[in-house]
Amino acid sequence: MRFFIIVDQLSDWNFPLQGIEVITAKDYLTNEEIAQVRHARVFNLCRSYRYQSFGYYVSLLAEARGHKPMPNVQTISDLKSPAMTRFASDELEEMIQQSLKHLKSDKFTLSVYFGKNVNHAYDRLSGHLFSQFPAPLIQAHFQNLQGRWVLHNIHTLIPEEHVPFVREVATEYLAGKRVAVKKRANQRYDLAILVNPNEKTPPSDKKALAKFQKAAEKMGFETEFITKDDYNRIAEFDALFVRETTSVNHHTYRFARRAHAEGLVVIDDPDSILKCSNKVYLSEVLNRYKIPMPKTVILQKDNIDELIEQLGFPCVLKQPDSSFSNGVVKVNDLDHLHSVLPELLDKSDLLIAQEFIPTPFDWRITIFDGQPLFACKYFMARRHWQIYETLNSGKVLSGKHETIPVGNAPKKVLSAAIKAAAVIGNGLYGVDIKEFEDQCYVIEVNDNPSVESGCEDEVLHDELYEKIIWTIMRRVESMKSWNGK
Repeated sequence: MRFFIIVDQLSDWNFPLQGIEVITAKDYLTNEEIAQVRHARVFNLCRSYRYQSFGYYVSLLAEARGHKPMPNVQTISDLKSPAMTRFASDELEEMIQQSLKHLKSDKFTLSVYFGKNVNHAYDRLSGHLFSQFPAPLIQAHFQNLQGRWVLHNIHTLIPEEHVPFVREVATEYLAGKRVAVKKRANQRYDLAILVNPNEKTPPSDKKALAKFQKAAEKMGFETEFITKDDYNRIAEFDALFVRETTSVNHHTYRFARRAHAEGLVVIDDPDSILKCSNKVYLSEVLNRYKIPMPKTVILQKDNIDELIEQLGFPCVLKQPDSSFSNGVVKVNDLDHLHSVLPELLDKSDLLIAQEFIPTPFDWRITIFDGQPLFACKYFMARRHWQIYETLNSGKVLSGKHETIPVGNAPKKVLSAAIKAAAVIGNGLYGVDIKEFEDQCYVIEVNDNPSVESGCEDEVLHDELYEKIIWTIMRRVESMKSWNGK
């Protein structure tokens, strides 16, 4: 892979760095030989990323050529977006308050050079801002509003007073990029597996993650486990496999979105996360394709009578983004309904209300690329109506499970699962189904389904992990072939 630093004038970066080629934006945009380079990392240090400026076109054409620019066009757009600034401020709330609490003024400007600041006390905050907005040189402006620091805006920076420091950290950063860990002889591609070491109920336990890594390296992936702090490193990989519980208002979605924009193969892809994370969407799309599901009412404060008329009691209320049985309430009567509705509607303008279908277990059919991998029965927690029961202490109880070969699952269950997954996409999905009175009802389609050792792998064992990794590898090879790489 070739590495380029792009500047407006060669004098903007007048010291050599082994393995890094420094060229002007004009040369990058017009030199046919450079345009034909297949593998390239482009560090865009132009003085402006204004729309249709040289700096903007460097990143835009780098993406078109299959190069990997920093910043990319999405980051350039995010830098100009007040919504993304507010989101970053909320995401880094605790860190911002902790880092700036000692300041006496009402305004503060933080210059971030390749994730660093001249004052090492701000390195942690600088690093996280760099992860949120991966551009080489940025400046963040903070305001203290009624005792609370907020990120007001963020934009690109032209260094002047800190030039020696910029050269130092840039040299360190670029050298780190260049001197990457070499792949072993049989490793063709790089796979990142996104995990959260502190997650209480992750989709894959440590043993399962180790098996994924073993399968990946067997098939030719150099594999690395990454966390939310590695956002700015996504472009280093060929594929991203998310093994942390996903949500739209969460870094997992931003990781998937960024990886997809960088041209990586992504499981779970951002579209699947967006669709599966919202039960209102699932209800509408399943209804559109006439896939059987429990009787459902999309509930808001003005149609409570419709719920009573169509569903009666007991019924089940669900927040659109609920997961692991959290945000799901079984309502037994009208008084109970009125007692829980205010809190639920305070979090979302729309809720899902469904008829209550009592079954001793739910089917989970896990599908990847349209093909069922395994079937599992998840039994209800003891003396409870759900698979998971969260106690007041915070402890989570769960029912038993039984994993069976796909061929032993009822055909109607498999058929319903395959149809439901197909309307979402071709990703890795867990389809939950209730079988009641000889009928199948799709409860939901989950992206990021559980794959844990001693549970979902009881039938296929190591083969399960190999099948999943093989599909990811096949997609990487297909994408590289399609891109002529």
